[in-house]
Amino acid sequence: MKSKQPTLKFCLLMDLAGIATFIIPGFGELADVIWAPVSAITFIFCFKGRYGVHGGIFNFIEEFLPGTDFIPTFTIRWLMQYSKKLKMEKELRFSH
Repeated sequence: MKSKQPTLKFCLLMDLAGIATFIIPGFGELADVIWAPVSAITFIFCFKGRYGVHGGIFNFIEEFLPGTDFIPTFTIRWLMQYSKKLKMEKELRFSH
Protein backbone atom coordinates (compact mmCIF):
# COMPACT_ATOMS: atom_id res chain seq x y z
CA MET A 1 0.00 0.00 0.00
CA LYS A 2 1.35 3.40 -0.99
CA SER A 3 1.65 5.95 1.82
CA LYS A 4 -0.31 9.17 1.51
CA GLN A 5 1.82 12.28 1.04
CA PRO A 6 0.97 15.65 2.60
CA THR A 7 -0.76 18.23 0.43
CA LEU A 8 0.85 21.44 -0.77
CA LYS A 9 -1.65 23.40 1.32
CA PHE A 10 -0.59 21.52 4.47
CA CYS A 11 3.11 22.11 3.70
CA LEU A 12 2.55 25.83 3.12
CA LEU A 13 0.63 26.08 6.40
CA MET A 14 3.42 24.32 8.31
CA ASP A 15 6.01 26.70 6.84
CA LEU A 16 3.82 29.71 7.64
CA ALA A 17 3.40 28.48 11.23
CA GLY A 18 7.19 28.40 11.59
CA ILE A 19 7.47 31.97 10.38
CA ALA A 20 4.46 33.15 12.41
CA THR A 21 6.35 32.79 15.68
CA PHE A 22 8.12 36.04 14.82
CA ILE A 23 4.98 38.16 14.62
CA ILE A 24 5.36 39.03 18.31
CA PRO A 25 8.86 40.51 18.87
CA GLY A 26 10.96 38.55 21.36
CA PHE A 27 8.49 35.67 21.38
CA GLY A 28 10.02 33.95 18.34
CA GLU A 29 13.06 32.40 19.99
CA LEU A 30 11.01 31.07 22.91
CA ALA A 31 8.34 29.69 20.59
CA ASP A 32 11.02 28.03 18.44
CA VAL A 33 12.18 25.95 21.40
CA ILE A 34 8.72 24.37 21.36
CA TRP A 35 8.01 24.59 17.62
CA ALA A 36 11.30 23.07 16.37
CA PRO A 37 10.72 19.55 17.76
CA VAL A 38 7.00 19.62 16.90
CA SER A 39 7.77 20.65 13.34
CA ALA A 40 10.57 18.09 12.97
CA ILE A 41 8.44 15.19 14.26
CA THR A 42 5.59 16.25 11.96
CA PHE A 43 8.03 16.34 9.05
CA ILE A 44 9.27 12.83 9.80
CA PHE A 45 5.71 11.44 9.96
CA CYS A 46 4.64 13.26 6.79
CA PHE A 47 7.59 12.33 4.59
CA LYS A 48 8.47 8.90 6.01
CA GLY A 49 11.63 6.95 5.37
CA ARG A 50 15.17 8.16 4.93
CA TYR A 51 14.16 11.51 3.40
CA GLY A 52 11.70 12.10 6.22
CA VAL A 53 14.33 11.51 8.91
CA HIS A 54 17.03 13.57 7.19
CA GLY A 55 14.54 16.31 6.38
CA GLY A 56 13.20 16.23 9.94
CA ILE A 57 16.69 16.74 11.34
CA PHE A 58 17.31 19.61 8.92
CA ASN A 59 13.87 21.04 9.75
CA PHE A 60 14.66 20.93 13.49
CA ILE A 61 17.96 22.75 13.01
CA GLU A 62 16.37 25.29 10.64
CA GLU A 63 13.53 26.06 13.05
CA PHE A 64 15.77 26.12 16.13
CA LEU A 65 18.54 28.38 14.81
CA PRO A 66 17.78 32.09 14.93
CA GLY A 67 17.25 33.80 11.58
CA THR A 68 16.64 30.67 9.52
CA ASP A 69 12.87 30.30 9.92
CA PHE A 70 12.27 31.72 6.46
CA ILE A 71 13.44 28.48 4.79
CA PRO A 72 10.27 26.63 3.65
CA THR A 73 11.45 23.08 4.36
CA PHE A 74 8.02 21.44 4.10
CA THR A 75 7.25 23.13 0.78
CA ILE A 76 10.69 22.36 -0.66
CA ARG A 77 10.28 18.66 0.17
CA TRP A 78 6.77 18.63 -1.28
CA LEU A 79 8.10 20.17 -4.52
CA MET A 80 10.88 17.57 -4.67
CA GLN A 81 8.39 14.72 -4.31
CA TYR A 82 5.94 16.27 -6.77
CA SER A 83 8.61 16.73 -9.43
CA LYS A 84 9.75 13.12 -8.91
CA LYS A 85 6.13 11.96 -9.32
CA LEU A 86 5.76 13.96 -12.54
CA LYS A 87 9.00 12.53 -13.91
CA MET A 88 7.89 8.96 -13.15
CA GLU A 89 4.49 9.55 -14.77
CA LYS A 90 6.19 11.01 -17.85
CA GLU A 91 8.50 7.99 -18.10
CA LEU A 92 5.54 5.64 -17.82
CA ARG A 93 3.67 7.42 -20.62
CA PHE A 94 6.64 7.27 -22.97
CA SER A 95 7.52 3.67 -22.14
CA HIS A 96 4.26 2.32 -23.59
